[in-house]
Amino acid sequence: MKIIICGAGQVGRGIAEKLAAEDNAVTVIDTAPELVRAISDELDVQGIIGHGAHPDILEKAGAAEADMLIAVTHTDEVNMMACEVANAIFDTPTKIARVRDQSYLDGQYSALFSRENTAIDVVISPEIAVGEMVVRRLSLPGAMEVVHFAEGKVVALGILLKEDCPILDTPLSQLAELFPDLEAVVVGIARGGRVMVPHISDQMEAGDVVFVIAASDSARRTLGLFGLEEPEVRNIVLGGGGNVGLYVARRLAETFSGVHLRIIEQDRARAEHIADQLHGAVILHGSALDSEMLGEADIERADVYIALTNDDKVNLLSALLARQEGAARTMSLIATLEAMPLAAPLGIDSWIDPRAVTVAEILQHVRRGRIRGVYPVLGGKAEIVEAEALETSPVIGKKLRDAEIPEGVRIGAIVRGDEVFVATGDTEIAAGDQVVMFALADKVEDIQHLFRVSLEYF
Repeated sequence: MKIIICGAGQVGRGIAEKLAAEDNAVTVIDTAPELVRAISDELDVQGIIGHGAHPDILEKAGAAEADMLIAVTHTDEVNMMACEVANAIFDTPTKIARVRDQSYLDGQYSALFSRENTAIDVVISPEIAVGEMVVRRLSLPGAMEVVHFAEGKVVALGILLKEDCPILDTPLSQLAELFPDLEAVVVGIARGGRVMVPHISDQMEAGDVVFVIAASDSARRTLGLFGLEEPEVRNIVLGGGGNVGLYVARRLAETFSGVHLRIIEQDRARAEHIADQLHGAVILHGSALDSEMLGEADIERADVYIALTNDDKVNLLSALLARQEGAARTMSLIATLEAMPLAAPLGIDSWIDPRAVTVAEILQHVRRGRIRGVYPVLGGKAEIVEAEALETSPVIGKKLRDAEIPEGVRIGAIVRGDEVFVATGDTEIAAGDQVVMFALADKVEDIQHLFRVSLEYF
C-alpha cells in the first residue's frame, strides 16, 4: 500500500516504523525539518517538509496515487483539513484523523463526523482510547496489560511474574493437566529482552512478562492462578487532570460503583474547570510530586494511584512517591520509548503507552486480510491480533497441529457465535470464526497470508 502520514511526532513515527517494516510505501509530511530528516535517515520512508493540509504538499507526497492518508499532527484542525483536501482534490480512498479535543467528540455533536458531513473515514481519539484502557486495567487489577477482543468475549492479559507466583518452574503442559477446565492459554513470554512463543515443555520464571489469552469470564480465575487476586478498587487518586485525566475520571465514576476519587492538578484554572465538570470527586490544586499533597489526597488509603500528566518524568516519579507513601498499586502513562524501561525498576505495577494504543487503533484499518483488531505489545516486538477466518483461509478445516501455523505465531482462542474455545492441537477453525492470536513482530505478513481474502471469495 502507498500511505501518507501527516505528522512526524511520536505517534507518526511509530506508525511509519510499523508500516515501513511491512513493506508499505510510506511518505511522512511535517513542518519541522529536523523531524523529517530524522525519520528519513532512520526509517525506509520518504520525508517531505511542509504543511500536511496544503494541496501542493499533498500532491508532492503522491496523494493522487495513495491508498490511505493518516493525519496525526498535534493540531486537530490540520488533521481534519488534511483529510478533506485529500478527499476533495485527490480522491484518496481512506482517510484517518487523530482528534484530541473532546469538544469535537461530545456526544451531542455526534453528527459532525458522519459520512454525510465529513470526508474522514476513521476518527482516532488518543484520550478516549487511553481512558478506556485505564478502565479495563482497573477492572482486572493485577494485570499489566488488559486488551479485549471479539466484542469483549476474549481478553489478553500481560502478567509480570513475581517470586511468589505459585506456578513458577512448571512446564506449560502440566498447567493444562492441573487445570483442564481453565479457558486460558499462555501464548507469549518476554524474558531478558527476548520475546518468544513458548512450547509446552517451557517453564515460566520470576521476572518474566507472560501473555495469556483467555475467555473473559475466566480472566479473574486466571489471575488468581498466578497469585494476583486483587480486590476491586474503591479509593483512586489521579495525578493530572488534563484531557486524559478528566475522561478517565468520568469513566471511573460511571464504571465503578461507590468509588472515591481524588484528582491532583497543578494548574489552578484547570483544577477549577475540573471541579465544575466533576461533582462527585475531590479536586486538589498542587503538585503530585509533593508528599504533603499526596497525604492530603489520602494516598495511604488509595487502592491505586494513576499518573496521567503529559510529562513522563512527573508520572514516573509521582508513582514512585505514591508507592512510598502507601498506595497499594501504581499505574503510569508513559509516552516516550526512552522512559519505558524505567517503569519496572521503579516498581510501577502497570503502565500505558498512549502511542501504542493509538498505533493499535490505526493498524487495524491498514492491515490486509480480515484483520479485525491489532494491539502491539512489548514495545512493538510482538502483537496480539484478532482475525476473521473466511472459507478461502488456508487454516480452515484442519486440526491446528496439522495446519501450517508459522513458528512465532500462537493461536490462543477461537470465537464461534457466542462460544469461546481455547485453542489446542485438536482444535479446528471454521469459516466465520474470530481467531485471537499472539505473534512476533516479524510474523505479521504470515498472519495476513493465513487470513487473506482470495479471488475465490468474490
